Amino acid sequence: MADSHGTAQTRAKNKYNAKAYDRIALQVKKGRKETLKAHAEQHGESLNGFINRAIDEAMERDNSNV
Repeated sequence: MADSHGTAQTRAKNKYNAKAYDRIALQVKKGRKETLKAHAEQHGESLNGFINRAIDEAMERDNSNV
């Protein structure tokens, strides 16, 4: 019978993710998430990948203006 905390595989993934990644909660207006997701998919990216790329590009642009 399944453990109430998930399978061993799920627990292992969760443990790895907790160790390897920081989490940031991002809030957008209702409906904006779907717009962002559609844009990311048009460019062959996940929503997370698109957000990370946008952050990286903004930081690079900001740092080049210093």
